[in-house]
Amino acid sequence: MVTPAKISLALQGGGTHAAFTWGVIDQLLIDGRVTLDAVSATSGGAMVAAVLAQGMLESREAAHELLLQFWRKVSIASNLLPLRMNVVDTFLSHVGFDIAPGAQALDAITRLFSPSQFNLFDLNPLRGIIEEMVDFEAIKKGPVKLYINATNAKTGRSRIFGPDEISLDAVMASSCLPFMFKAVEIDGEPYWDGGFSGCPPLKPLISDFHPSDIVLVQVHPSSVEDVPTTATDILDRATEISFNAVLLQEIDALEQRNALIRQGRVDGKPVTIHRIESQDMLSSLGRASKLNADLDFLIYLHDLGVQAATDWLALDSGADDSASEEAA
Repeated sequence: MVTPAKISLALQGGGTHAAFTWGVIDQLLIDGRVTLDAVSATSGGAMVAAVLAQGMLESREAAHELLLQFWRKVSIASNLLPLRMNVVDTFLSHVGFDIAPGAQALDAITRLFSPSQFNLFDLNPLRGIIEEMVDFEAIKKGPVKLYINATNAKTGRSRIFGPDEISLDAVMASSCLPFMFKAVEIDGEPYWDGGFSGCPPLKPLISDFHPSDIVLVQVHPSSVEDVPTTATDILDRATEISFNAVLLQEIDALEQRNALIRQGRVDGKPVTIHRIESQDMLSSLGRASKLNADLDFLIYLHDLGVQAATDWLALDSGADDSASEEAA
């Protein structure tokens, strides 16, 4: 495809699989053929987006370095999480198994006990990392505009925190896994992970103020070759389907909108979604791997993202006005 000069990014979350997104962004920064305008992000993608926006206050090189620092800190901080994996779990999750005792224990604990019971003081070292690395008042005025999605725990509705509303609480709300952490309260309302209501939402990027090219970095696979049969694999796939559901609806609506624009029935500019994913590799890793913060594993995911972005950038077939085209 002809690479657009200016793009928006749409970043999914998926635990530490967001390190794949890190690799994609790294390659886009290093390649230099695209300019980042806005980012819509959810969960782990929201953390990556905030760090990216902080780095871009200075330069592409600064963003590249800051993202590396972030993931190094995540790897170290993972040992302080209320639920964490042991060495055996880490190895087995890397090769796609969810059968290790520690991984099974994580599932059992989160099904039997609430965060108010096993994480009484609501410990989340990731909050400290983001607070240390990101100046939210500064990025509100920066070159990359952020839209962060969270889910209202009472209503189930999406709340998108726009460029003027970005805050530490907004990022932590977007990445609040309800089985591990207490809801994050903002303006008197409790919020959970944004993946339940938009993973990520595309609507804020569809505007005359933003580029007509959106690059979707997809961590949850669109489809899998085999129907899962084990309990953990079924739960994992059910979660992926749930998180992708709103996204697919938005893409369908976008295709209809593009068709109406081409027919001259509505005003506006067609929007093209370019999809970057590593479907075969990420879907084979297993559910437990989303909690694997071993630095070698994170770098492995990063390298997958680099390769996926390289493949996308190398495509030379002209982009059309359809809502979606894939590269992986």
